[in-house]
Amino acid sequence: MPDQFLPYGRHAVDEDDIEAVVDVLRSAPLTAGPKIPEFEQAFARYIGVKEAVVCSNGTAALHLAAMAAGLQPGDVAIVPAITFLATANAVRMTGAEVCFADVDAETGLMTPETFSAALQQAQGPVKAVLPVHMNGQSEHMEAIRCIATENGLKVITDCCHALGADYKEGGKPGDGKYEDMATFSLHPVKSIAMGEGGFIVTNDEQLAHQMRLLRSHAMEKDPEQWQRDAGFDSEGAANPWYYEMQMLAYNYRATDMQCALGLSQLKKLDNFIASRRKIADLYDKAFAGMSNSVKPVRRSVDCVSAWHLYVVQFDFEAIGLERAALMKKLQSLGVGTQVHYVPVSSQPYYVERYGRQDMPGAESYYAGILSLPIFPAMTSADVEHVVGTINSVIRG
Repeated sequence: MPDQFLPYGRHAVDEDDIEAVVDVLRSAPLTAGPKIPEFEQAFARYIGVKEAVVCSNGTAALHLAAMAAGLQPGDVAIVPAITFLATANAVRMTGAEVCFADVDAETGLMTPETFSAALQQAQGPVKAVLPVHMNGQSEHMEAIRCIATENGLKVITDCCHALGADYKEGGKPGDGKYEDMATFSLHPVKSIAMGEGGFIVTNDEQLAHQMRLLRSHAMEKDPEQWQRDAGFDSEGAANPWYYEMQMLAYNYRATDMQCALGLSQLKKLDNFIASRRKIADLYDKAFAGMSNSVKPVRRSVDCVSAWHLYVVQFDFEAIGLERAALMKKLQSLGVGTQVHYVPVSSQPYYVERYGRQDMPGAESYYAGILSLPIFPAMTSADVEHVVGTINSVIRG
């Protein structure tokens, strides 16, 4: 394998990021300290919402949002078939059922039409839809929101790929224009890194309060919310140690160390996204002259992508190579690739629960995709190397 290997994604951590974490280690509480609200406020400002709730990872964010939306056994939520496992699993973690929606074969995005079709096929009362902004591109949220509103559904947008994206008409995915809540992941290969981390954003202060309880064992420390007299002394003053747990909840907290790293990274987010967009443009130009058997995923008309992933669709039959063989050859030549994702509806757990489902768009999208290297530190020479290596391999 070459010395300079290009993975499909890589975080960018500088000395100031390291110093921000070290400052916490030297001077501040390691958890439950001031960096949590500081990061929440900064993140909320960036997205353009009233409330941001930080948590341990993107999966936890999805689960907290699903619980806050009131999903429970007997309910159904619509989830696109192309997404990471966590989007569907978070629904199941509440006890609710998943109804999968097919996606556009050229973008991997759920469409208003496939959303409507899933609503017609759902077995049980649908309470929510979880649109997924795949690869950094947004779904057609205006139409999806209209359908959801007509059917009385909560909208929880999975923006884990889309931090830093922009809507074409202004605003940012997750800003509340089209959703009740939105979730983000700050995993190392995402737009910015916390190590592991996640966010839920909303304009509903009550939902935010509920999610902050749910992320920390539902420990209610506000005397006005207590249900038992044991919280008060003989003079009616609140006992300083007292708290109540009034519902079952989880430990999904983030640490001050993670939030210090996230705060430092957030300051660089716009530069990171600008770099990703430049790389995506270089890829587009480079692939424009290649055969129709290798083509980038079609760009969304609804947003300016954050380019978490740069995905190319291959006609493997036409190029005479199986996907696994191509991936192995590229890896040996220093180019890392990945597949995002196997349709969740085809996973054994969901097949056993719901049976095999006809998802032609998802299967077609999945059949040809590879995610190519894209991260802020890449150069134009790196892009040339990736495209040139692909060209040489498929030409034999």
